[in-house]
Amino acid sequence: MFDVFTAPMLELFATSLWETLVMVGVSGAIAALLGVPLGVYLHLTAAGGVLQNRPVNRVVGFAVNAVRSTPFIILLVAIIPFTRLLTGSSIGTAAAIVPLTIAAAPFMARLVETALREVDRGLVEAAQAMGASTGQIVWKVLLPEALPGIVAGITITLVSLTGYSAMAGAIGGGGLGDLGIRYGYQRFLPEVMLAVVVVLIVFVQVLQGAGDWLVKRLSHR
Repeated sequence: MFDVFTAPMLELFATSLWETLVMVGVSGAIAALLGVPLGVYLHLTAAGGVLQNRPVNRVVGFAVNAVRSTPFIILLVAIIPFTRLLTGSSIGTAAAIVPLTIAAAPFMARLVETALREVDRGLVEAAQAMGASTGQIVWKVLLPEALPGIVAGITITLVSLTGYSAMAGAIGGGGLGDLGIRYGYQRFLPEVMLAVVVVLIVFVQVLQGAGDWLVKRLSHR
């Protein structure tokens, strides 16, 4: 069984793990840069929000839900022309980051919006009564109070991205998913497939554990 794991194969595992880290890390960072402001905007423009605007909120919410409801494997294929336009290729780690980011940003936006809803409305009203601007309410009330929930949402998104990155291997996206498909499935090496699954499980456990620890630290600040 262990004869499969030669030095070249172990090196391939290391390379694939690094590609997965890059895909999850880069797409997660970009998704946070896009998703957090989008989630804040959805919260502000919702009914009863500081910038209440129901028509705009519905349009933006519809767009977010449309992307979220699209199965990732279909999204991967559907935006290949856009991916090729941005990266010059439709395969590889860089190309996989594009659909990963597009899938993760709306998902994160909804999680951020949910976290902001948990903030005590009285705190916002008190800030408004003292003449705070919208920017001050966002940066000094909403985000600090919702930070543990936002971090938990980012953690959930990163865990989801790990699964998505493995799925991206189905179209040559690189990473552990690509390794599992090419060697575990196409070359009939179940040991490799099992090893990929174990590594992904450990990776997710580490991500979730780190996120839970940070949430606890922030909740007791």
